Amino acid sequence: MGRLEDVAYNAKKILSLVCGSAVKYGRSPDSVQLLAATKTVSPDLINVAIDAGIRLVGENRVQELTAKFDEINKESAQVHFIGHLQTNKVNKVVGRASMIHSVDSLKLANEISKYSVASGVCTKILAEVNIGGESSKSGVSPNDLPELLEGMSALEGIKVSGLMTIPPVCENIDETERYFANMQQLFIDIKAKNMDNVDMIYLSMGMSADFQSAIKYGSNIIRVGSAIFGARIY
Repeated sequence: MGRLEDVAYNAKKILSLVCGSAVKYGRSPDSVQLLAATKTVSPDLINVAIDAGIRLVGENRVQELTAKFDEINKESAQVHFIGHLQTNKVNKVVGRASMIHSVDSLKLANEISKYSVASGVCTKILAEVNIGGESSKSGVSPNDLPELLEGMSALEGIKVSGLMTIPPVCENIDETERYFANMQQLFIDIKAKNMDNVDMIYLSMGMSADFQSAIKYGSNIIRVGSAIFGARIY
């Protein structure tokens, strides 16, 4: 098979695995969304994945988002932003990304709010949680999450729609699952607070190597790149 056929085959295969994993863990097969992480991936390959059934695509880099946005088939798929976002680049993401997964500070949320109001849009955001407490990663600590969500909830032009995390790289899946379980409990606890203007709808966690375990612990958006598009070409 050529690269286009490989991508189509892989996308359909992962979609099937996602449905199977959901059923395995007592969930509806359509309760988990597969987001194709498209860092370094060309628009033609992205559109092949969309044609194969992918309905969410996620860009990590602002420059790539702006360069590829017009060429992506947005009639069939939504575009999300899933990478670290600097405040001085928010204006290039608002209006393009229907959801931003990586909001970890009130300063960033304020910028998203400002540009969303100016653009006449409401931007869905997920609060990024540093569930492993890693100094090398962005994300709010679990202890500071309620305060951050409270601050975000007062802002216009945005809608807090859930949580996102990337757990530490672990030696075995049991360690990874402990982080997923902690994240699931945090999601449940926040949801039980019934905070004004905070909807715990989406729990975004799990990537190519561990998405089936993430589904086991309640993830409903998984972000898969290499298992669909192959190893990254930088």
